[in-house]
Amino acid sequence: MNNPTYSEITPEVKSLTQLCIDNNNIDPSLYAKYEVKRGLRDVSGKGVLTGLTEIADIKAYNLDGDKLIPTEGQLYYRGYNVEDIIDGFNAENRFGFEETTYLLLFGKLPTEEEYREFVEILGSYRTLPTNFVRDVVMKAPTKDMMNTLARSVLTLYAYDDYADDITIPNVLRQSVQLISLFPILSVYGYQAYRHYKHGESLYIHRPSSELSIAETILTLLRPDKQYTDLEAKILDIALVLHADHGGGNNSTFTNHVVTSTGTDTYSAVAASLGSLKGPKHGGANIKVVQMFEDMKENIKDWTDEDEVRNYLYALLNREAFDKSGLIYGIGHAVYSLSDPRAKVLKQYVEKLSVEKGLKNEYTLYATVEKLAPEIISGKRKMYKGVSANVDFYSGFVYSMLDLPLELYTPIFAISRISGWSAHRLEELINSGKIIRPAYKSISQLKDYVPMNDR
Repeated sequence: MNNPTYSEITPEVKSLTQLCIDNNNIDPSLYAKYEVKRGLRDVSGKGVLTGLTEIADIKAYNLDGDKLIPTEGQLYYRGYNVEDIIDGFNAENRFGFEETTYLLLFGKLPTEEEYREFVEILGSYRTLPTNFVRDVVMKAPTKDMMNTLARSVLTLYAYDDYADDITIPNVLRQSVQLISLFPILSVYGYQAYRHYKHGESLYIHRPSSELSIAETILTLLRPDKQYTDLEAKILDIALVLHADHGGGNNSTFTNHVVTSTGTDTYSAVAASLGSLKGPKHGGANIKVVQMFEDMKENIKDWTDEDEVRNYLYALLNREAFDKSGLIYGIGHAVYSLSDPRAKVLKQYVEKLSVEKGLKNEYTLYATVEKLAPEIISGKRKMYKGVSANVDFYSGFVYSMLDLPLELYTPIFAISRISGWSAHRLEELINSGKIIRPAYKSISQLKDYVPMNDR
């Protein structure tokens, strides 16, 4: 039986809304009074230490005594600078995401033989259970691919005979399977959505075990399965740059928290997907692309710095785009002088913009990257510097690759599942306590009042 009012906000719900708001407001001054670090960050942006990890590290400051000195941002995977990793596999003209995944999972760079064997394992897992596409992916497609992906992950639980087994060999098996299957689940989910919701032709290409994950994404997505080497190589680099960002990012911390309860792999990964979906986390690059589309419509001369500057001021003054007061893609919770991921992507973005005939768009991005930090620092009190973050250029990369907006965040997930898996294994191997942070209650004690006396 259909319920036509299922999604409707009824008058009854509306009348309860204000009551909910009135009785849940907390005086902001109390956070300072009780020394609560909102968002687990202090006023300078430094994170509260909640755990130890060997998987990834972020460098944004140098320590001079007790003073933090901002420095150019650096990202390390297992002690290796991510820029060196990318330079290494580029020098050998090969794809790097699989090597990066091996490094994150096992803590060492693979030999040629170890790399080959790992790639073969990934390829062998690039097959969904029988009828899974028909029975799960094609049923009830949603407009948000992250929800589709999470549903598929949770449903895989039913196909796994050892779903609740959290021994390391089994979790490693599950993790490698999910790393291999994420591109398929994401793209198939999108194809089902565009077919059933928009009446487009349905393309379900069979994945090849011989291709890299970057090539697999492009092959499954495009009707003709064609792509250039530069397209695949840049997507591969984007995957490497998004693979991990330490234990403190929201989705990875979520994975640690949920894993610490002893739950199954599918539940832990689904929880991480729910976190990554949020526009303050994985969905930020979509906002960047949408902001630039609005910018291109409202700026007559993209090369006129004064005109660009005026638009950026309008953004900060809540007069342009979504009137949020934000310049999307500028600023980061940790990095100040630079985000190394943005720096790397920028090198390749220019090459791709030339191949795609979009050099003017690249110039506009570069102009905004130059002007935005000085405009923000001039308008607002800053505790640290601001610079372009990875979302600033990743959205532009994906748009040049003709990836639909619906897949931007799933692409992030396809990459970050490698990091999540490494962190989940680290949490299990070290058998830590259940993660249970404290919240200070500020409610007043009250005597219960019988209903007739209220």
